Amino acid sequence: MNAWQTWIALWTLVTKEVRRYMRIWPQTLLPPSITMTMYFIIFGNLIGSRIGPMDDIPYIDYIVPGLIMMAVITNSYSNVASSFFSNKFQRSVEEMMVSPMPNWVILAGFVVGGASRGLAVGLIVTVVSMFFTDLSIHHPLVTIAVVIMTALLFSIGGFINALVANKFDDISIVPIFVLTPLTYLGGVFYSIHMLPDFWQGVSMINPILYMVNAFRYGILGVSDIPVGGALVAIAVFIVVFFMAGLWMLERGKGIRS
Repeated sequence: MNAWQTWIALWTLVTKEVRRYMRIWPQTLLPPSITMTMYFIIFGNLIGSRIGPMDDIPYIDYIVPGLIMMAVITNSYSNVASSFFSNKFQRSVEEMMVSPMPNWVILAGFVVGGASRGLAVGLIVTVVSMFFTDLSIHHPLVTIAVVIMTALLFSIGGFINALVANKFDDISIVPIFVLTPLTYLGGVFYSIHMLPDFWQGVSMINPILYMVNAFRYGILGVSDIPVGGALVAIAVFIVVFFMAGLWMLERGKGIRS
């Protein structure tokens, strides 16, 4: 395939993924916005008024970046995991793999499509947050870079999950037992400075902590960790996960019997 044909193949895959989740938007885009609205009402208004400021920032303002990032992570991951596994279950992936289309295009197409859903949900949650608080972005470039990189990273994670999954139940194991605990313990609702020294150290091995705090720095200008290191760590994870996913795809992991 020449460069133009490769671009057409990539664009076709991305368009297919976007149309898939847009076609069922009441199931893919609406529920996250309702869930996050509940978080804003319960944690932001009701509980937040009792907690008081966090790092000299109103509590509802403090949790908004974390809630946006939570929505981006969850939806980027679940979109690719469910979509690619469905294609694998229907054996349409085998047709793509025997086509002249390079494997990296297959991986990139699903990843970009999944990231677009995560970013779309993140934008919806951001708009919803405006009904509860007024936010001004302190560092726009950092904010945009972190949210895009995070969406791409967890889309790749969802792709790898779908590759190794043998049945539909397998694609829910990682979100339930790994992503959810790491997200809730990743500084979404609190500053790690509130924790004892030991638990602060334990929190530092949680990769989602770096994404949440880097995104919070972009919006609010505060962070519990060095932002430069967080950006480098996310970039390294993207490269490692992408290469791992490509290696597994080229060897037909979970596809060829």
